Amino acid sequence: MRTALLQSSGRPGSVAENLKVLDAAAARAAAAGAALLLAPEMFLTGYAIGDAIARLAEPADGEGADAVAELATRHGLAVAYGYPEREGESVFNSAQLISADGDRLANHRKTHLFGGFERDHFTPGERPVVQAELNGLTVGLLICYDVEFPENVRGHALAGTDLLLVPTALMHPYQFVAESLVPVRAFENQMYVAYANRAGREGEFEFTGLSALAGPDGVARARAGRAEELILADADPALLAASRESNPYLADRRPGLYGSLV
Repeated sequence: MRTALLQSSGRPGSVAENLKVLDAAAARAAAAGAALLLAPEMFLTGYAIGDAIARLAEPADGEGADAVAELATRHGLAVAYGYPEREGESVFNSAQLISADGDRLANHRKTHLFGGFERDHFTPGERPVVQAELNGLTVGLLICYDVEFPENVRGHALAGTDLLLVPTALMHPYQFVAESLVPVRAFENQMYVAYANRAGREGEFEFTGLSALAGPDGVARARAGRAEELILADADPALLAASRESNPYLADRRPGLYGSLV
């Protein structure tokens, strides 16, 4: 499945402008044969927008979701994107996957909040594994800091995730996460990991870019630089099956020894 990763911070604070950026990226991705477009963490509204997060937050089936569903249908590809989700008085840092038919397939609430900024504005989610079936692959969702906890990704591996989508807002000086940790997560869990980052300076944060689609062999099939960019690569089920056949990590686990870890 050809997968496109949008590396962009969009237009922080403007949902309408960010939808235009997403629409243009979807058009380019579809023209290149992509079946899926992944946008960064909090792409719908912007990340470093302070108290506007609460004002712009909306339900998972809100107007933003409707707009993404419309463009996904128009361009004929699935779209995953980050946004602030409101449920009652709680606001979650969420990511949603919408099919090429405009159906909402999966919604993940970030389980591990990074730093004081996120803890001040969001409630942590409680479901570590959220999945959907897409074009013959089991697709999972995590958000940024979530992927840095090996338990989260191993949970997806044990649940059968083939392609893990990770919208992110990785900032300086943590670029080693994109460069090294993400490919290792893909290798040790025998899956594809798509990691789509923001780019440039936004408020107090400087985002590192370096978005990538890493394969189960630990090799990045595509890697962005530091600026805004759209990259494409394939998640190949045949390569995934062959890699899982030859790599014994999951088969050689001894869960009885790991009780002390929790």
